[in-house]
Amino acid sequence: MTELTDWFSALEAGDRDAFNRIFATLYPDLRHLARARLSQGARLTLLDTSALVHECYLRFLKCEIVGLANRRHFFAYCSRVMRSIIVDSARARRALQRGGDLTKVTLDTAHRDEIPEAEDQVIELAEAIDGLAKIDDRLAQTMELRLFGGFNEAEIAETLGVSDRTVRRDIEKARLLMAASIR
Repeated sequence: MTELTDWFSALEAGDRDAFNRIFATLYPDLRHLARARLSQGARLTLLDTSALVHECYLRFLKCEIVGLANRRHFFAYCSRVMRSIIVDSARARRALQRGGDLTKVTLDTAHRDEIPEAEDQVIELAEAIDGLAKIDDRLAQTMELRLFGGFNEAEIAETLGVSDRTVRRDIEKARLLMAASIR
């Protein structure tokens, strides 16, 4: 555990190799997080657990890594990246289902039930969280950690630096605002 703390300190100092060591050490936990994200309700994408974790790693390589002071912040950031990957994948599949650049053909209503709605629900949820961010950024972070990070109230409180009671109020407020925006 102290080794991990030292690596986070090295990462804050700009050591990119420290990130590789952190990622390798926490890989089993990241697979668990990815499995939890993919197992919620219906299968949301064609991604599997390994593909989601590996795509997360590749996205980390493309960007500047800042603000990962500890394990909790690392997982919060990973859950945000995984959310982005899942939503991007759902949007891509929805675009393909809508024909992309193909000629559009009207379907018989008998085939309407065959079109998956899970991608639409993921995208609606992501758009609701994005809309929530325009109103209150902490509410959006709270719901993102809850829905896409799998964090419980205590973990969200610790990550955001607020009390458990505040998190419970934020979740209730966010649910009401998101439900109104989805309708």
